[in-house]
Amino acid sequence: MGADAIQTNDREPAKLTVVEGIERLRCAVKNYEWGKLGHDSLVARLHEANSGNRVDPAVPHAELWMGTHESGPSHVVKEEELGFSGHDGSECMVTLKSWVSDNPDVLGSRVVDKWGCDLPFLFKVLSVKKALSIQAHPNKALAEKLHREEPLLYRDANHKPEIALAITPFQALCGFVSLKALKEVIANVPEITELVGSKAADQIFTVNEKDGDESIKSAVRLIFTQLMSASNNETKQVISEMKMRLITETNHRQLTEKEKLVLELEKQYPGDVGVISAFFFNYVKLKPGEALYLNADEPHAYISGDCVECMAASDNVVRAGLTPKHRDVQTLCSMLTYKLGYPEILKGFPLTPHITRYLPPFDEFEVDHCDLPTGKSTVFPAIAGPSVYLVIEGTGKLQTGSSQLLVNRGDVLFVPAHNEIHVTGESDVMKLYRAGVSSRFFQTL
Repeated sequence: MGADAIQTNDREPAKLTVVEGIERLRCAVKNYEWGKLGHDSLVARLHEANSGNRVDPAVPHAELWMGTHESGPSHVVKEEELGFSGHDGSECMVTLKSWVSDNPDVLGSRVVDKWGCDLPFLFKVLSVKKALSIQAHPNKALAEKLHREEPLLYRDANHKPEIALAITPFQALCGFVSLKALKEVIANVPEITELVGSKAADQIFTVNEKDGDESIKSAVRLIFTQLMSASNNETKQVISEMKMRLITETNHRQLTEKEKLVLELEKQYPGDVGVISAFFFNYVKLKPGEALYLNADEPHAYISGDCVECMAASDNVVRAGLTPKHRDVQTLCSMLTYKLGYPEILKGFPLTPHITRYLPPFDEFEVDHCDLPTGKSTVFPAIAGPSVYLVIEGTGKLQTGSSQLLVNRGDVLFVPAHNEIHVTGESDVMKLYRAGVSSRFFQTL
């Protein structure tokens, strides 16, 4: 192959289009009903700065999407195509997906060989006011099957491992509690046995750690599936009983954090099976700068707060509770790993004095967080794949080669492969995040 071409998957070699420097992106927002309202939402404030569109204070702003996924594509905007205000050139914009397809060199040859002419990750900001659904994301094989059988529900054939990095204090349910904790749950929440029956509940008490993972997982799978499959009428009745019991018990004891959470979820989703199923999951409270990573087939539900999220480029979600949306209880209960225990919390590691890197065990992505005081500079080293940068606070300069950009809150920037980025802060604190293909991927042969 000649030096002026790069091979793309299942295509003729595409001519090498030299694209230097940084490209500004206009990004999509999602107004899901669980999002924070108006300017209370970080997503809303970032989208207003990114797009120039005024925020409706009555509308929830839940997610800002940065990437190529068809459900919320970003667009490339050329500086010379913008009007004086910076927001007048929408008719000149092309989708990021179309642009990288026409310029595959911006992705780097290793990325093109592995994932084709597309961005392998999807970058987001979430502003959560109300709990998201009890959900899991399918592995690659299941995603392909679900997409083939129900393409309107499962929009792509990709898996969706992800990481959630807290910007503010962030709460989530994630993974099943330990066997010891689950036995305490069954003993202390009699409404669960009432809903699933004593046979399924008793199995939890007959297994022990020495019985091995498969026996334990089988018992947990049985009781959880029975719970999630209970009839709506039974579920509503039992949750009402549980609510009244907990309210009565507040007169003579302090409720646990999990019990308080369950009562709050009941206010948000009255009578929903996800309310009582919350007892099965770890209640995780992330501090700003802490991250939670989620592999395929692991149950979770975000509860509240603002976070940066990065994932493989997919929008596949299998839901079974705390949602008015479509539920696929059978698929969710059959796909879960039923791994027990508290999830690993990532605190990142210092890349430079001002940059912290979060490196989950997935090829598609990593996330960097940069806090830069005024007048200070730092360098993001060149990597062999693309990056997307998001400024969430402050102002500064980004420079690569001969290209330099002044950046402000809400700016989203695409940086091609093989570009070293120099950043200088010009406000009290400049905060930005970078998503890119995992550096581990480029270290393997």
